[in-house]
This record gives sequence, C-alpha cells and structure tokens, in this order.
Amino acid sequence: MSPAASLTFDRGTLVLRGPDEAHPPCLRRAVARRGRQAGGLPEGVWQWDERVGQWRCEAIHYPRARDALRAELGGAFKDEVREPLKVNWPEVRLPELRPEQRDALGAWRAAGRRGLVIMPTGTGKTEVALAAMANVGSSADRPDGRAGAGVATLVVSPIRDLMYQWHRRILRGLGYDAGILGDRLVDVRPVTVTTYDSAYIHMPEIGDRFGLIVFDEVHHLPGKCRREAALFSTAPWRLGLTATPERADGLHADLEWLVGPVACEVPLAQVRGRTLAEYDVVRVPVHLTDDEQDRYDRSSATVRAYMAKRRRERPGYTWKDLCAETGRDPEARRAQKAYHSKKSIEDRAEEKLRVLEDVFRLHGERVIVFAGSNAMALDVSRRFLVPTLLNHSRKRERQTVLAGFAAGRLPVVVANQVLDEGVDVPEAKVGVVIGGQSSTRQAKQRLGRILRKTGGAKATLYEVVCADTREAERSRDRRRSDAYVGTRHRRI
Repeated sequence: MSPAASLTFDRGTLVLRGPDEAHPPCLRRAVARRGRQAGGLPEGVWQWDERVGQWRCEAIHYPRARDALRAELGGAFKDEVREPLKVNWPEVRLPELRPEQRDALGAWRAAGRRGLVIMPTGTGKTEVALAAMANVGSSADRPDGRAGAGVATLVVSPIRDLMYQWHRRILRGLGYDAGILGDRLVDVRPVTVTTYDSAYIHMPEIGDRFGLIVFDEVHHLPGKCRREAALFSTAPWRLGLTATPERADGLHADLEWLVGPVACEVPLAQVRGRTLAEYDVVRVPVHLTDDEQDRYDRSSATVRAYMAKRRRERPGYTWKDLCAETGRDPEARRAQKAYHSKKSIEDRAEEKLRVLEDVFRLHGERVIVFAGSNAMALDVSRRFLVPTLLNHSRKRERQTVLAGFAAGRLPVVVANQVLDEGVDVPEAKVGVVIGGQSSTRQAKQRLGRILRKTGGAKATLYEVVCADTREAERSRDRRRSDAYVGTRHRRI
C-alpha cells in the first residue's frame, strides 16, 4: 500500500506528494497541533505548486516538516529525503579546548546543534567548529569533542583564501582530505569546503547531502543571494561562527531562522589579557596640507551645494537617490565625483605617510598596515618598498608574502580589506589603521589580527586619522566598539 504522503528534495525545496490542493489535512493539522509547542512550521510555509500539482516549501524547513508529518501521519508518511553519510575520521589530532571553547561547544550542543558562536577574533572559533565536526554524528557527545563519528559536513567561507585555509585545517586536525567547491573546482565529497558564492549557486543540487553546515564569518550569510546557501539546504545541524554578527542593513536579525539563535557570546573583556594579548589603541590625529585642504573644501562645497539644491526641489532626497541619477544627470555625476575626490584626499593624506615612517622607526617588530583603498596601499608600498595584499592578489602571491612576513624576512605588510577577517595572519603585535569604513565590525576584525597571545607581549593598534574631516567622524563611529575602550590620543 502506497503512503498517504511522501517528502522528497527537489532543487533546493521539499516536495510533499500525496495531498491535493483542496484537501491537505495533514498539512493543516500538523501546523495547528505542533506549530507553537514543538517548533512546527508556521503558516504559509507550504505553497501549492501548480506546475507539478504538489505542495512545496524551502529545504531549510526539512527537520520540522519531517517531524510534524511523522507525528501526524505515522506509518502513512514516507521520508524520501537522502540521509547524510556518516564520516569516520582517519586521524583526529585536535588540540585540547580552552575553557571558553568548551563552553561554546557545549552551549551549541545544548541549543540543539543549531546556532551562533560569537567569539573575538583570535580565540579559536575554528577549533570549536572542528570539535563539533569530530563527533556530531555520535549518539553521545564527548565533552572535549576530540573523538567520535562525524556526518557529511559542508563548510562555507566568504573568500577563496579562507576556503583553502579550512581545507588545510580539516586535513591537519581530522586527517580528512575535504572536497573543494569553488575557484573553478567542483569536487564534492562527504566533507566539502566552499565559498558563499559557490554554495548558493550549487545548493539546489547538493542541498540534501549534508547533515551539518558550518558558516564561517556568518555575518555574510543574510545577503540577498547568499542566504540561499542556508535556505536550500536540508542540514538539520547548523553552526555559525563570527566575531561581529551585526550588519549595517539590519539583516543579522535573519540569522536566527537561517542558522539558529545565539548559543554563546564571549565578550572581548573576558579573554583580554588571558586568551588574547593585552593591548593599547592609540589614536594619532594628522592634518591635511594647505593644497589638500583647499581641494577637500572645494569638493565638500560641490557636494553640499548639489544636495541642498535637490532637497529644496524634492524633500527627503538622499545620497542613494543621487547615485541612482548619475547615469542621466551630469550634475549628479559631478557631485558624486567630488565626493570620491574628497574621500581620496582623506585616505591618501601625505601626513599619514610621515606618521607611518615614525611608527616603523619606533617598532622594530612586524607591522601590519591596514589601508582604506588599493591606491593608498600602493602609495605605502612604493614609498617604503614593502609588499601589498589586495583583493586581486593571486593565491601564490599572498602565500609568499605571508610566509615571508611569518619568517621575519618581510617586516611590514600592507593590506586593503584582505586581512580584515578570517585569514590566519602570522604573529604581529603592531597594527596601523590609515583608512577604512566606519563599521565596528571592521574595527574589531582589524584589532583581532594583532591579538594572538605570545608570552606577555603587549599589542598596539595605531589609528591615524585626518582631523576635521569626515574620516574623523568615521573614526568616532568605529570607537563605539567595546574593543576601543580606553583609546589614547597621541601625536607622533
């Protein structure tokens, strides 16, 4: 006798076969009886698909849909969604977890193996994820997470460098040669590493293969397209890792239903001076030259005059409106060009290079310089004959530069956003911020690059800011972060 209903995976969605459009009693009863008490599906999740004459919903709802239908129909329901493969790790060589890491792992498990682990950069979020992977398929979890059985796992990272870094860490810690999906490689294995862009493209085909999905730097996930990496997966277990979950667009609120609730959040103050190095943040104000100031003032006047004119004509006119009009309005285009000119003057101020020279003389150790644009990074590179790491730098070039920096052959490395998050950076105790965004997330990520503990060495982050400009305002926005508490002001 055929079942009254069956559930299958189809291109990132679930298809429920059996009930017709007019009589879906199992759907309605399952929602009504289990919706609030057992985490069942909310109203409106199932949609009638006229193309195939079946009920359909996104794959992310699989665990609750399966449980609700089993409870309602019992033996009359057949689950035809593929069961993820078990994984036996060739050799588990994971370090012993520190107390905050054990707490994070335990909290994630207590939350039903779904949720976010928020820990400062440098505190070992990767080790927490590897420990979760090590025995997530076991019937009973070990408290140290160092042994057991795994399940088919997909690790999603924001960039290719991080994807390859995860591949190396899985091979070193679990002895498993993971598949790679991205960077023109399509090698899907029971354990696979990928990027957000590749994940959402391929998830309609591979969304039912994994039982656990790890989202590294999970604040990238809620974007318009990238969220499909979560929506189109049936994985019942989900782990999101980040030091800074907040997004300027507010979409971080969607992480709770895409991945799960916040399972653990470790404040920076808890690990400062213990797991992470003690540090100072020093703000160094600089001033524009007379020529730079003149050009800056003229550019500012152009932008202000245009915005004032348009707001008189159309109250509520915004910068977004201006950008939308640049293709058809020459005045809007001139205003936008003036804005970028103004920002370039702030970013590439001559006085910043003088301060950099003094910092290099003051510190004989390795220094990371965080630029706000590729142009400024190249200015620094040409002035001091030091290597740069930019978004378009090739993989081999990046590896060569970081290896030279780690060995001490290259005392300085300059980067624009490339080292802001995720990528393992060789030990350095001095960082210099000479430009960037106003986000507290970027501020925390950059600070985290120099906080890996090395004995009792203290880290120092210099923030070089053009006084009396918009850059000073962006600096104040960044310093709203708890990471910048106690910032000292100093002239060099």
